[in-house]
Amino acid sequence: MKPKELIEKWVTAFNEGNAEKIANLYHNDAINHQVANDPIEGKIAIRKMFENEFGQADMTCIIENIFEDKDWGILEWKDPLGLRGCGFFQISGSKIIFQRGYWDKLSFLRQHKLPIPSE
Repeated sequence: MKPKELIEKWVTAFNEGNAEKIANLYHNDAINHQVANDPIEGKIAIRKMFENEFGQADMTCIIENIFEDKDWGILEWKDPLGLRGCGFFQISGSKIIFQRGYWDKLSFLRQHKLPIPSE
């Protein structure tokens, strides 16, 4: 599966709020590093991360662009509340082996009326 196709499947699972479905797109030893947070290592931990996130906020990912270069895919996205970001996905054997995401965590927390850390 090409990176673009896999990212499209990822967005579908994300928008469904389906942590199990999204986790199945990752290698067992994948790393997901949203730069506003510590890296998450392993498919099980990634699934738990998505379960927690989907339980905290109603999130929607709207694709603006998907770029592809060899085993990398880049997703430029927005959400209905105006937040924008991008994600970099490294694909190996039709699974995500590494993901890094850039977005404004403070804006996200404010938009979803979630607690803002004091530190």
